[in-house]
Amino acid sequence: MERAGDEAFECEVCGKAFSDGGLLRRHLRTHTGEKPFECPVCGKKFAQKGNVQTHLRIHTGEKPFECSVCDKKFTQSGDLQKHVRIHTGEKPFECTECDKTFAESASLRIHLRTHTGEKPFECNLCEKKFATSGALHSHVRVHTGEKPHQCKVCEKKFAQSTNLKSHVRYHTGEKPFECSLCNKKFRTSEKLRLHLRTHTGEKSFECADCNKTFSCRSALRSHSRIHTGEKRYNCKVCSKAFARSSNLQSHSRTHTGEKPYACTLCERKFSRSEHLQVHYRTHTGERPFECTVCGKKFATDATLRIHLKSHTGEKPFECTFCDKKFAYPGSLRAHLRVHTGEQHYKYECSVFRTHIRTHTGEKPFECGVCKKTFSEKVKLKVHLRTHTGEKPFECVVCNKKFSQSSHLRTHQRTHTGERPYECTECDKKCSAPGALAVHLRTHTGEKPFECAVCSKRFRQQSHHDMHLQTHTGERKYECTECDRKCLHAGDLRAHLRTHTGEKPFECAVCSKKFAQSDGLRRHLRSHTGEKPYKCTECGKTFADPSNMMVHLRRHSL
Repeated sequence: MERAGDEAFECEVCGKAFSDGGLLRRHLRTHTGEKPFECPVCGKKFAQKGNVQTHLRIHTGEKPFECSVCDKKFTQSGDLQKHVRIHTGEKPFECTECDKTFAESASLRIHLRTHTGEKPFECNLCEKKFATSGALHSHVRVHTGEKPHQCKVCEKKFAQSTNLKSHVRYHTGEKPFECSLCNKKFRTSEKLRLHLRTHTGEKSFECADCNKTFSCRSALRSHSRIHTGEKRYNCKVCSKAFARSSNLQSHSRTHTGEKPYACTLCERKFSRSEHLQVHYRTHTGERPFECTVCGKKFATDATLRIHLKSHTGEKPFECTFCDKKFAYPGSLRAHLRVHTGEQHYKYECSVFRTHIRTHTGEKPFECGVCKKTFSEKVKLKVHLRTHTGEKPFECVVCNKKFSQSSHLRTHQRTHTGERPYECTECDKKCSAPGALAVHLRTHTGEKPFECAVCSKRFRQQSHHDMHLQTHTGERKYECTECDRKCLHAGDLRAHLRTHTGEKPFECAVCSKKFAQSDGLRRHLRSHTGEKPYKCTECGKTFADPSNMMVHLRRHSL
C-alpha cells in the first residue's frame, strides 16, 4: 500500500487511487478474492460487511425500500433506483458506438460486447463462449438436462425462467407485446420483433447455398437442413426423423392423441396451433388467400395452390405405370390403385363405415331431445344446435350468428356481393347452390313439392309449407303488440311496422319512405312512368293493379 499525493492511497495491483485506507483495503479484496464476512444463516461469504446486511434480507424478507409510484418494495436501494427508471423512462447509460441508451450500467456493459465481440464466459464441457453469465448458465443445462422451472398448471418443465413465463401465457391467454403498426399482440417480445419485420420487409439472414433470405436466424437454420438433409430430431416411438423440433412435437401427438389447442367457440381440439388458426376461419368466414387470376378467395394457402392448377393446367404428378398425369397427389394415389388393386379403405376405417351407411340407411346417432337419428356424429352435433340455440359462427361485418359454417359463408356473400353459382340457361348468378337449384326449376318447370290436400305443386319447400297453412288455418306468427296472427314471418315483420312506424324502404329519387318494399315498387312507377298492368278489354295500362281492377268493373256494367 502506497501513499500517492497528500491523501491518496494507491492500489499496487491496478494503480487505482483512494482517499481512505479502509476503501483501499476493501478494494484489494477484489484482487485477492478474500471474503471475510459470513452469513450466519446460510454460511455464504462476502467481501464487504454491508453486503452481508443486504443479503440477510433474503432470509428475513425485509424490503425497506419502497417505490413511491407503484408501492413495490426492494431489499436494496440500488434495485429501487433501477426500478424507478421504469416509471421515468430514464436511460442514463449511453453506448459510445451506436448511441443506444440503457437504464442500467450492467445492460450497457453487456451491450458493448455486441460491438467488441467479447464473450468472456466459457463452457468447460464444450468450450462454447457467451457474452453473459446468464447465457452460460442456461447453456450448461443443455448438457445436464436440468429443467428447474416448472409450470404449476400442466407441470411442464423448462431450463429457463423466461421460457416458463412465455409458456404460462398459453394458459392465461396474456399477450402483453403489441405491434404499434397493426395492434397485433404477442406472447413474447421475440415474436413481436420477428413480426415487425413483416412490416419493414427486413430479411438479414441469407442462405449460403441458394441465397434465400430470412427474417430470423432460426428460420435460416431450419432451411439449411433442406440442403444438408440433416434430420436431427428422432421420434422415440417409431424412429421417424425430422429436421425441426416443432415437427417432431406435432408428430408425437399422433402417438399420444394429445390435442392441446382448443377452439374457444365450439370446443373442437387440434394437435397443432396452425390447424386451430385455420379452423377459426370457419367461424369468422375469413379467406385471406386470393387467386390473382379470378379473384376467388380461400381459407388456406394450400387450397389456393391447388386451385391455381385449374388455371395453369399443371399436372406434376405422373403415374409410373402408364404415364398419366394428375394435378393433385391424392388423385394420383387413387389412380395407382387401378394398377395395384389395393383397397384403400378397410372395414375398420371410420370413413368406410360412414360411407357404407349411405347404402344401408343406418343412422346410429340419435338426438336425445327429439329422437331424430343421423348417419354421422357431426350431423347430430349440428342438429343439436336447433335445440340449444347455439350459433358459434359469427359474421365479422354485421355480427349476425349462425349455427353452421356453410350458412355463414352464404350470408357473407350478401356483404361481398359474390355470386359464384351461375345458371347455364340464362346466366343468372346465385350466392348459394341451393338458390341456383331452385332457380333452375323456372327453366325445367319442375315442382317437386306437392300439397297433400289439394295436390297443388311448388318449386320450393318453404312455399309448400306456407301454402299448407291455408288449409290448416294455422297462424303461428303472433304480434306481441295486438295479438294479430300471420301466416308468414315476412307478413308479421311488415305488420310490426304499423306499431313501430319504421319505414326502411326509401326512394332513391325523392327520398320518400315506405313500410313495405311493395309500396316502394309501386311508388317508383310514378317516376319511371311504367304501367305494367293492361286492361284485357280496351288495352288501357295502369301503374297499380287496384286501379286496373276498378277500371275493369266499368266494362262489366
